[in-house]
Amino acid sequence: MQRDHRTFQTHRVTNHLFHLPPDLPVPIDDGAASHLRGATLPQIVLPATHGAPVPLHTLHRAVIFFYPRTGVPGFPTGRDWDEIPGARGCTPQSCAFRDMNSEFVALGVSLFACSTQTTTFQQEFSQRNHIPFPILSDADLVLTRQLRLPCFEFAIHDFGGGGPTTLIRRMAWYVESGAIRHVWYPVFPPDKNAEEVFSWLRQSRG
Repeated sequence: MQRDHRTFQTHRVTNHLFHLPPDLPVPIDDGAASHLRGATLPQIVLPATHGAPVPLHTLHRAVIFFYPRTGVPGFPTGRDWDEIPGARGCTPQSCAFRDMNSEFVALGVSLFACSTQTTTFQQEFSQRNHIPFPILSDADLVLTRQLRLPCFEFAIHDFGGGGPTTLIRRMAWYVESGAIRHVWYPVFPPDKNAEEVFSWLRQSRG
């Protein structure tokens, strides 16, 4: 019976990662990303879950969406996680982009995700959820510090670990010719971010 109970608990936590509670606090625009639009991407190379490391300044037509952290099956997300505005929803956001990947490709736009979790941690998530695009790791906080990305601190080591306690707030960029042309921040709800970005891209093409 004990084994069955643990299996049920793991299944419940796993399912918890894919669904958004109806009463999540809505993040507000605190201006922490206002300096990013129009910024040139630095000559930073980030490791990726797919293929070779990615030199950010060489990206031409790409969307990079940022998320704080993905959860770990079998681990709780943390009692206070849902109370942080914009924290919950990394798996639904990633899976929504996954499901629309071919539509972005048809527009000639490459997709990337990014978090401060380690590449090893990201690879497990990517394989488990069949993510077709690279996830970039800023576990050393090089990009985070150089571009002063909006962040918050959370004790992730108590909930599966996978990187530093500094987490990037949820946002998305459209990058063209090595510069950030558009920024979505804050992002809410996270599972609608892919649709919002795609609609903007399609409309911007006229």
